[in-house]
Amino acid sequence: MTENLTGGCVCGAVRYTLKPGLRMKPYACHCTDCQRRTGSAFSFHMAVMENDCELSGEVDEGHVTQPSGANSTIVGCARCKARIYARNDLRPGIVSLRAGTLDNSKEMSPQAHFWVASKQPWIVISDDVPQLETQPDTPEGWVKILAPDS
Repeated sequence: MTENLTGGCVCGAVRYTLKPGLRMKPYACHCTDCQRRTGSAFSFHMAVMENDCELSGEVDEGHVTQPSGANSTIVGCARCKARIYARNDLRPGIVSLRAGTLDNSKEMSPQAHFWVASKQPWIVISDDVPQLETQPDTPEGWVKILAPDS
């Protein structure tokens, strides 16, 4: 991807610029942790390099241990508490950007759905989009599904 993308939190106190670099295809996660974390049926993510995401404004962090044992740091607006991205200690340098915070989020759609075993029954997913009962088991599995088209 060659263009900058911009985004921010709900109240506008935090803004960011996502510089060109590694950007995986966006995906939806239907796991129960994401459902609880968002208060919705799924979360919408895009893996990017943390160094490519330049934040401005006051942020704070939350911490949680994932079911996998990974330690996750959630970075978001200190004022409105909107989550911008999460950092996982098992994937150094890569963050999971909340794709709905992008200014152009309406131009994006999930290119894969993970944890459909726990999705809400009223969510209908198109058959032409990859769906996994859980999630890829290896980094190579994530790349195979979400790597940007060359």
